[in-house]
Amino acid sequence: MSEVAPQQTLVDTLESHPIKERKNSLEHALSHRPTHTDLEARQILHPGHPDIVQTQHALKTAMTADSLKKALAHRATQEELLARNILPEEMAKGVSPALVGQQRELERSMLEDALKGKLQKRPDVEQVVERGILNKDEVPM
Repeated sequence: MSEVAPQQTLVDTLESHPIKERKNSLEHALSHRPTHTDLEARQILHPGHPDIVQTQHALKTAMTADSLKKALAHRATQEELLARNILPEEMAKGVSPALVGQQRELERSMLEDALKGKLQKRPDVEQVVERGILNKDEVPM
């Protein structure tokens, strides 16, 4: 009876061996592998002969590249865009577009502040009439 027990433990260790576990996981993965039609439905594989599909893909890529080259050849130059006021003049000087945007925001806020200051100092209607700039009958109501 002492001989049976060591063989049993040897078999138990072989069943839980890492190689056996990897083999089982591979079998499990292969059994759950999607079919060819599932891959076509999910557009992972394309239907048709592989050589034809590869040629179609290469042709489509070449057509896209040709179309892009044609569009880029007809693109306006930087000077034309500057003349048509599409690009700001700062861009021609090599200033970053991000800085141009911030500069414009700063200029706008400075202009707003200046206008607010001038409006606060603006004389009211009574003072304008007293100075003789407006007549009493010209006063808006």
